[in-house]
Amino acid sequence: MIGHLKGTIIGQDPKSVILDVSGVGYKIYTNTATIGERRKVKGDSEITEFWIYTAVRETALDLYGFCTKEELDFFELLISVSGIGPKSAMGILSIATLQNLRHAISTGDIGHLTKVSGVGKKNAEKIVMELKDKLVGLSVDMSKSMSGEVDALEALKSLGYAEREAREALKKVSDVSDIGEKVKKALKLLS
Repeated sequence: MIGHLKGTIIGQDPKSVILDVSGVGYKIYTNTATIGERRKVKGDSEITEFWIYTAVRETALDLYGFCTKEELDFFELLISVSGIGPKSAMGILSIATLQNLRHAISTGDIGHLTKVSGVGKKNAEKIVMELKDKLVGLSVDMSKSMSGEVDALEALKSLGYAEREAREALKKVSDVSDIGEKVKKALKLLS
């Protein structure tokens, strides 16, 4: 199985990239935040690397790529839940940061999870029930971070931005802790 690839991005769309590794182009499914992170860190034509999950089915062999091993591990946790496939898990990872997803699951906040297309209330409850115990040891700082994220999201929504684009912009500025500064930086990305 393929676990890691390093090469040059030669093509992309919102859900995948084509990574040239020694003359072979691998199609790697990922999300817009991962693509943006790769470009920000490595640049357009420089070497880029992805942690890979290889999904083997009867009719396909799909590769899913992540910036960090931690994202890959969380993805594997999500797909261990019955009823959650790789595409749904990728959708869940695209709605918020890992820290916020962990907090949502540990506190039973299914609202975060039901925002993903294909994840209904029953699947969200199943994710919370099956993964809650596996995500032990969350700090109190996460609840503060989560409430700040919600406040920033509501601020952007009140300015007329769609929830999806506001979430994507906030994911790109997740390193900023001040809510006002986070909203300002997200607005720059959205304009």
